[in-house]
Amino acid sequence: MTIVCSSDNLKRAYKQVKRNKGVAGIDQMPTGKFSDWFIVEGELLINDLLLGNYEPQGVKQVEIPKPKGGMRKLGIPTVRDRIIQQSIAQVLNPIYEREFSERSYGYRPRRNAHKALRQAVEYVTEGREVVVDMDMKSFFDEVNHDRLMYELSTKIGDKTLLRLIRKYLQSGILLGGLVSQRTKGTPQGSPLSPLLSNIVLDELDKELENRGHCFVRFADDFSIYVRSKKAGERVKNSISAFITNKLKLKVNEEKSAVCEVDKTILLGHTISKSGDLLIAKENIKRFKNSIRLLTKRKRGVSFEQIISELNPKLRGWFEYFKHTKSKGLFQNLDAWIRRKLRCFRIKQTKRAITLVRFLKKHGVKEYQSWIIALSGKGWWRKSAAPQIHQAMGNLWFREQNLFSLSLNYKKLKY
Repeated sequence: MTIVCSSDNLKRAYKQVKRNKGVAGIDQMPTGKFSDWFIVEGELLINDLLLGNYEPQGVKQVEIPKPKGGMRKLGIPTVRDRIIQQSIAQVLNPIYEREFSERSYGYRPRRNAHKALRQAVEYVTEGREVVVDMDMKSFFDEVNHDRLMYELSTKIGDKTLLRLIRKYLQSGILLGGLVSQRTKGTPQGSPLSPLLSNIVLDELDKELENRGHCFVRFADDFSIYVRSKKAGERVKNSISAFITNKLKLKVNEEKSAVCEVDKTILLGHTISKSGDLLIAKENIKRFKNSIRLLTKRKRGVSFEQIISELNPKLRGWFEYFKHTKSKGLFQNLDAWIRRKLRCFRIKQTKRAITLVRFLKKHGVKEYQSWIIALSGKGWWRKSAAPQIHQAMGNLWFREQNLFSLSLNYKKLKY
């Protein structure tokens, strides 16, 4: 506990929490106010922690929509508790990191989704074209506290620290003005939760390794790669029994399946039987829907504002999916995005004369400008007209600093 409460460790934890820019917890204290509070109350806080007298505050629960439907529950601790939890995680992470499986990729240093995908592709190219796709039901809500505390006690001898971790596991949840106590689960959203989830599921990793299975796990999502459906069904049944009976967790039977590799999704990607990494269709659909929301013609914001909002989304999406075989897809998406933006821009002109002036300014002859301006076509159909393309071509979009998926993909490949 002394190391957890050391000045250097707490400072590092505060900097990390501040970088994460989380919202205030139930005490409404913003991250930026913690340093002022700590100057006055810090010594008392550290003494309470060292003596085992500290009582965590409740957790504010919020619900956010899941990409595939339904709601995900997030628990938001107070800034004070986030910093303490981060301090604990910084001390415990190096201890457990040495023990974790090479096939576990979530919430770990120097590991990420891309490395998990690379490993999965390797399995497929070796001939393991059938996937046992396992889904655990409400994993973060179902973690058994007693089992987790037992696992922690095998590595941690500090009873004060163990008691504090249990207090965090059992701290009350505030939802709709009512506080309820938690008897199981670890809330998503706390700094300690990723480490605790990996500790719980490390037992699963070890079991899979002992059985000689080829698998990839990222947090509570994991896939096992086998050579036949018959083997897959056998593995699915035995691992489901292990998860239910030994780990005391629930398997979502509706979402767990044995299928060919190109029929399943791993971290937003699909893998072809030849080992090509592709973007999952549902992720493309979700991406396009987010672009539609940004480029709505009734938003009432400037074109420059649209570009400034669009670029971070395009850049982030590209960075995540840049290792896929997507040359044609990126070209098509670029063309579609440019058309959405052309449509947005010409609608801003509102009047025919204003559109004519805009087109003339960008090199379109006056009579051609009037033809499209007086056309009875809707804005979307107008956006595909040659005059509009001439005024707002690829060079024009580069001058507007629009991020291009296909150009950046080309740079990456060559």
